[in-house]
Amino acid sequence: MTSRIGVITFPGTLDDRDTQRAVALAGAEAVPLWHRDKDLKQVDAVVLPGGFSYGDYLRAGAISRFSPVMETVIEQAKAGLPVLGICNGFQVLTETHLLPGAMLRNNHLHFICRDQKLRVENDATAWTADYEAGQEISIPLKNIDGRYTADERTLDELEAEGRVVFRYLDGNP
Repeated sequence: MTSRIGVITFPGTLDDRDTQRAVALAGAEAVPLWHRDKDLKQVDAVVLPGGFSYGDYLRAGAISRFSPVMETVIEQAKAGLPVLGICNGFQVLTETHLLPGAMLRNNHLHFICRDQKLRVENDATAWTADYEAGQEISIPLKNIDGRYTADERTLDELEAEGRVVFRYLDGNP
């Protein structure tokens, strides 16, 4: 049976169609989800794609957390639904507190757009099962608010729980 992966669109999202295409290329059924709907349409997982939700007028992802769909995503994520946040979608995860910590501006305060090497730290997730722990991959990186931060205790907990899935190589942008 084909997995059904929901892809949420917020006003300003610009990578939702690319994400739907990637889901389909990976062999799953992409299910478009609208930010105002609470129904997740019986998906097996959810992706929060990149873009500039609500124009990022406050903080990246800060307004998206109040969308009706996020109430359901939060509830289902706490019950075990896999959720992936890409770029602005990752920022939404911190704003909804599904991921502790916060996002800060890059150290040099400039937008970054380049390929970034990562090492797979955890290959036992719904998103990384086709990789091997220690495998090095390259992804496109594009952000200005790309500096994840959390206190030491939170970082230690994330490490201990296996929630650090990838690690930057050749420097943290």
